Amino acid sequence: MGYVSGLKCRECGREYPVDPIYVCEFCFGPLEVVYDYKKIKKVLTRKSIKARGENLWRYKELLPIDGEPQVGLESGFTPLIRADNLARELGVKELYIKDDTVAHPTLSFKDRVVAVALTKAKEFGFDTVACASTGNLAHSVSAHGAKAGFKRFVFIPATLEASKIVASLVYEPNLVAVDGNYDEVNRLCSEIANKYKWAFVNINIRPFYAEGSKTQGFEIIEQLGWKAPDNVVVPCASGSLLTKVWKSFKEFKTIGIIKELNTKVFAAQATGCSPISAAIKQGTDVIRPVKPNTVAKSLAIGNPADGFYAIQVVKETGGYGEDVSDEEIIEGIKMLARTEG
Repeated sequence: MGYVSGLKCRECGREYPVDPIYVCEFCFGPLEVVYDYKKIKKVLTRKSIKARGENLWRYKELLPIDGEPQVGLESGFTPLIRADNLARELGVKELYIKDDTVAHPTLSFKDRVVAVALTKAKEFGFDTVACASTGNLAHSVSAHGAKAGFKRFVFIPATLEASKIVASLVYEPNLVAVDGNYDEVNRLCSEIANKYKWAFVNINIRPFYAEGSKTQGFEIIEQLGWKAPDNVVVPCASGSLLTKVWKSFKEFKTIGIIKELNTKVFAAQATGCSPISAAIKQGTDVIRPVKPNTVAKSLAIGNPADGFYAIQVVKETGGYGEDVSDEEIIEGIKMLARTEG
């Protein structure tokens, strides 16, 4: 039994059935999953969550599936690490790091979104899954897709360094290198998604894929003793993770898992690809696309699909946006290693 009531346009509010669609046919706004929170509130409690296995599906009523989970049964529930040494170095009273570098099976938070996307792809009856990626998503789709028995196609920028894709090749997906940056690869995939009956996880089943990011927020609240953090800093590429972490906090408040929610949300980007933080600093809702030029390839999306919505969350919560240079990123990595091992 699922708890999804349908899809809804984030712009005009028009409602749609649960189908593999991702944009409104009237205004071309993005679609988002809508839930029946009254029903969920009756079955999802702290007690019921704690009684379940330590994976992302312990919050399954707030995820867009109809039946039992089929993919990613080992994914999620990564550590929330208290970083006291780093906190002292930065002059912060209390600091935690959500460590998805130990996520199963491919060591990135993409295992969350892909597990949900591929479970939904199975429910829709797809036999082929695909993605546009700069590395982590390709790896996760290749691994999860192999386990689930899908045919797999991975589209990458031709200039992507080999180290970013070599791990994916172990799972033997169909790899397609495209001349252009990530945004251009994504546009090509949008055209292909309209032509073939493939489940592109970050295109035609994107509304369901994106919901998987919420599990990171659910876990943070549970691991903090059923409390929302005072502040949360979220790295931004498309902006989707930031919006979904905030959605997860609000959902737990809506169904009574937490009583208070006063979190400020902060967007973090690389200076070489910072359309979201730049707009926040300029006090505008308008995202101005950029050509990425940063060592942080996983954040190198110059035209972020959820950029506008990320800005709204930051403004709503009283947060801010900031970007850091490649040199600062490297120094930050060194600082983390020096203080926390």
